[in-house]
Formats: sequence, C-alpha cells, structure tokens
Amino acid sequence: MTINDVKLYRVTHILNIPHILQYGITHSMSVNSNKSYVSIGDASLIGTRSTRSVIITNGVMSNNQGTIILGNFIPFYFGVRMPMLYVVQIGGNFVKQATPPQDIIYLTCLLSDILKAGYLYYFSDGHATDNLTSFYDDTQINNLLNIIDYTAIMATYWSGSSNLDLKRKKQAEFLIGQDVSPNYLFNFNCYDRNAKVQLINMGISDPNIIIMPQAYY
Repeated sequence: MTINDVKLYRVTHILNIPHILQYGITHSMSVNSNKSYVSIGDASLIGTRSTRSVIITNGVMSNNQGTIILGNFIPFYFGVRMPMLYVVQIGGNFVKQATPPQDIIYLTCLLSDILKAGYLYYFSDGHATDNLTSFYDDTQINNLLNIIDYTAIMATYWSGSSNLDLKRKKQAEFLIGQDVSPNYLFNFNCYDRNAKVQLINMGISDPNIIIMPQAYY
C-alpha cells in the first residue's frame, strides 16, 4: 500500500447528496452550508468537537506545533464500518433517531487528490477526542502509513475492554480545513440497489456508485 492508495470516507444522509453535488462537502460555518442539512451523528459529540482544542505534537509529547479546534475542520475516516456508524444505525447515546443503512451514503475521496488541492489539513492516529491520540501536520504526511494503524482500521471486531486501544486507533481521522469541492468526490458507496437508483436519479453516474453492504451493520 502506498499513499496513492489511501481513501478518505465520510458518511452522510442521502437527502444531503443534491447539495453536496452542487457545493461539495461543506462546513457548517461555510457560506455554502446546507441550511436543510440532515444530521445523522451524535449531537453530544458534535457539540464537544465544536470547542475541543487539541495540540499538534507530531507524535512527540514535548513538541507543540500549535493547537486547533476540532470543530473548525471536516473529519474523514480512513476506513468504513466505524463504531459510530453502529450508533447511527441502531440509535442511542445522543443520536436523535436511528438511520436505516439505505439512507446512509459514504462519500469517498482519494487522499492524493486532496493533497494536490492544497487544502489545510491535519490527521490523527486515533479517535479525535481521546486523550491518548496524537495529531500531526502536513510535515508528517509521508509518514502517514507508519503512523496510522491500518490493521486496526480494517478490524471487523473491536468491542470489549481488551480492545479499547484498537477501537481508538480504528477511528483515526483526516481533518480538512476548507469545504471540499465536488470535483474531489471519487465515488459514492451505498447499501443496496434501491439506494443506488436514488443516487443515479440525483445525477450521479453509474460507474461512480459502489454497492457495498459489508460497509454497514
């Protein structure tokens, strides 16, 4: 695996797709934000991230390269079927209501395209609000495959007290500081044929849609 093989994933409700096709993946504070955005996430976690400050250490505890507010960035995962998706589909915690998999779409970008775009970015080696997690800046991008744990990211079993750090590592993030243009949407992953038909009717071409039920619970 090389840096050119790395994909970034973000899940969203299918009703948000028309806006995304026009304006891209937009930040809530953007002038192009979706005023009718359908949220599927944990409201408590979203609130926490809006004010959570983290230090960029590049993996060295004594190294302070500045701080960022998580809520100022659009987060992506490096893999699919994350723990948060389970809560989104089943409900609970501060998720207002469960969202069926047919309504959840993965927006996929190629890391190489994002790097070429020149966006401001940072990345983490685990869940962004976990105190054990370290954050890295663009000077460390060539070390990304040595920093994030792809074995954990691809793990299909992550529950239980013995797997707490695996669960943390599985949720490593790539944080982008601007709206992401629709030009950088590589493909759209969905749960079934019915979801694919809806995406096609929204104007997405068939080759750019992948049915991937294994990415859901």
